[in-house]
Amino acid sequence: MNNMEKINPDLQTTHLVNQVDVTAAPLLRLTNEEPFSLFKRSIHHSYDELLRIAHDSDMAIGLTDHQGTLLWTWSSRTMLSSAEQVHFVEGGHWSTQAVGKNAIGMALNSHRSSCVHSHENQMNSVRDWVCYAAPIIDPTSNQFHGVINLSTKYKKHTPLGVLAVERCADLVRQSLLIEQKNILYISALGTPKVVFNRTPLVLTHRQIEILCILALRPNGISLDELHYALYGDRDVSVKTLKAELSQLRNLLPNCIDSRIYKLTCEVECDFLKAEHSLNAGFLASTFSLYKGSFLVKTESPFLCAWRESFDARLSHLIYQLQDIDQLLKIIGYLPERSDAVLRLFELLPQDSIYHERFSKFI
Repeated sequence: MNNMEKINPDLQTTHLVNQVDVTAAPLLRLTNEEPFSLFKRSIHHSYDELLRIAHDSDMAIGLTDHQGTLLWTWSSRTMLSSAEQVHFVEGGHWSTQAVGKNAIGMALNSHRSSCVHSHENQMNSVRDWVCYAAPIIDPTSNQFHGVINLSTKYKKHTPLGVLAVERCADLVRQSLLIEQKNILYISALGTPKVVFNRTPLVLTHRQIEILCILALRPNGISLDELHYALYGDRDVSVKTLKAELSQLRNLLPNCIDSRIYKLTCEVECDFLKAEHSLNAGFLASTFSLYKGSFLVKTESPFLCAWRESFDARLSHLIYQLQDIDQLLKIIGYLPERSDAVLRLFELLPQDSIYHERFSKFI
């Protein structure tokens, strides 16, 4: 399996290559596991105004999840037929891994606004399109939710297209703020950060570990199981754990059930999103979420096991990469990934200007 193929066979897409003979985006099955999630509520909240912008500009509009799969679309009469033909519809997957260069994929990779002109699209069937895309980044937690896209035919290209799609992104971001009630954000890839109800929390490292364990055990965990998951065989009393839990419950009122300990509020985690992307084999969204190792200071046996499993799978993905540019990008923002350096060194030709430069890190 090469780097342009999906890892999960259930997604029914085998050759996700960057060749120009792909005629339509792969269609993925959308799940209804989180039908009332924060992001989906925000889409509905801003639906009317987004629709008006797309209608007035005679464009197609679409909003993706953090992996680049369309959750909602609408197309004007002039765009409808071609949008359906290329799968610019709900379930259409538009990462660069799937269909080559396109505006959604570029915004997905960089978390920046993008404009891709007709001749720049790698998929032949949209080479008469001009597309504008902008990332949806939560204004409170900085978590990445997805991408919004506006598309039109090249004859109707406007230099205001990027401004229009950024206006759409701003509408969704404002909706995210309106919809945020009892939302717990946990960022644990790289520098840990926890935000609740739009307010950053000052927590101890142990309290962040507890929240991560609860997030990874959504169906709940007993006190004894939680104690072992957190401390292992270390000689720490149950009273100490109960004190940590009591402080957390004060900071997160009505959000942690007791006896069977369980988070009852809505939870958004960067590490769970990254795991979902890794499960699906989506390279760009996995690496865009991966800002560093998961809780590098933890001694929790449960969290260490999760981290080791995730890192092993990530390394497996890295060692299957064939794209030197992708590896250079990974090393650029994750220089500690020695596996990426080793893989790059394997792929570099002997006469490459980078060969000697990276040999010192081997």
